Amino acid sequence: MKPAPFKYLAPRSLDEALAHLAEHGYDAKPLAGGQSLVPAMNFRLAAPAVLVDLNRVKELFYIRSGDDGGLRIGAMTRQARLERDALIAERAPLIKETMPYVAHPQIRNRGTYGGSLAHADPAAELPAVTIALGGRLRVQSQRGERWVPAEEFFVGLFTTVLEPDELLVEIALPPLPPRTGWAFTEVSRRHGDFALVGAAAVVTLDEAGKCADVRLVYTGVGEGPVVAREAMALLRGEEPTEEAIREAAHKAAQVDVSPIGDIHASADFRRHLADVLGRRALTQAVARARGQAS
Repeated sequence: MKPAPFKYLAPRSLDEALAHLAEHGYDAKPLAGGQSLVPAMNFRLAAPAVLVDLNRVKELFYIRSGDDGGLRIGAMTRQARLERDALIAERAPLIKETMPYVAHPQIRNRGTYGGSLAHADPAAELPAVTIALGGRLRVQSQRGERWVPAEEFFVGLFTTVLEPDELLVEIALPPLPPRTGWAFTEVSRRHGDFALVGAAAVVTLDEAGKCADVRLVYTGVGEGPVVAREAMALLRGEEPTEEAIREAAHKAAQVDVSPIGDIHASADFRRHLADVLGRRALTQAVARARGQAS
């Protein structure tokens, strides 16, 4: 199939791109990597009247240190660069661990960090990982800019807080505290497919070995990334023993997630996967926080 007719704009600066969005509003759609938008247009599930191609806006391609010791990442940074960048590996190893699960190398060569977040697919890995890392997102329009915690960015199925004239321009990730471990795991029908369920965990231990902070975020079990608040509450302030982790993962599967069934997996099977994968992710994150795993 072919897309419906559209006007194509290729700005060379962020200011120019924002001007196009301000002018065309709901009729316009930004084009980042295009790995989701272009197929949707070909199937006429999306039919923007105006396509604003961001691939010439060079100021949105970067990975650099933040003033706080964390990371600042331009929204057009390719997923393949996230996978290979030394600064990402050093300061956000959860992202490096997650990237091989994202589609296939050909997709990651074009797909972008910001594009994945703005698309807000409930099965996508990067939204969950960004929330687990405590990320903040810088959103900009001709009216100004605002910062949005990643946890508040996603509001529903393929829906974010972005207004029609706004662009996601930057992702800020804070530094990982000492004694922090991380993990990501997922189950898919075939490697590269969207996961049936995925789980990202970040655990910080205090000097006594108890959970000073814990974040557990799922994919594929709700209308967006699902923060397992009840499970996290069970572990905070407690020693993350094997039994405590098992109880938290079970709580997440029974209370926090809201999966639906489809042709690939039933809701009950997705709950089972949430239980198993939550336990695996938390166990690995705790082991890393204790210095017992790489």
